[in-house]
Amino acid sequence: MPEPTAIPDAILERAARVKLAVFDVDGVLTDGTLWYAADRRELKAFHVHDGLGLKRLLANGIEVAIITSRMSSVVTERMAELGVAHVYQDQQDKRACLLQLLEALKLAADEAAYTGDDLPDLAPMRMAGLAIAVANAQPAVLERAHWQTRHAGGHGAVREVCDLLLEAQGKAAADLATFLG
Repeated sequence: MPEPTAIPDAILERAARVKLAVFDVDGVLTDGTLWYAADRRELKAFHVHDGLGLKRLLANGIEVAIITSRMSSVVTERMAELGVAHVYQDQQDKRACLLQLLEALKLAADEAAYTGDDLPDLAPMRMAGLAIAVANAQPAVLERAHWQTRHAGGHGAVREVCDLLLEAQGKAAADLATFLG
């Protein structure tokens, strides 16, 4: 596992403003591999740590959204399990989708974090107050992100983002206490 590093104050300041955390799916919540069963059903693997991270954001008053260009019943099912209400699939213009979501939630762009890994994520990342790239993102995405996770997509990167947001907003200690009994 990579060694933890200090998070720059500028990133913590951006993260402290976040009221909406938006994530891509393939390459962020998954490792990007597309699996198909013999009957053409799509299969995906999600990391359990990422799922708990998303639930913790929701429990601490941070909205969570998924914006993906693909359509998958597996994503619908997993997000329903986690209680994520804002799930936007088959979105070819992720920036327009994010704009509509911000408007619906009455939030400013600097109150959003967007985590991506590939070129279709660049426009919403550019708009968000906190642009995050997973460790194995494409070079153009890494270059344009404010912050980069230590873990790869599908391998705990989303959990890192969740932990960052909770820490920056002073919610991490109280959140941890809920698990200590």
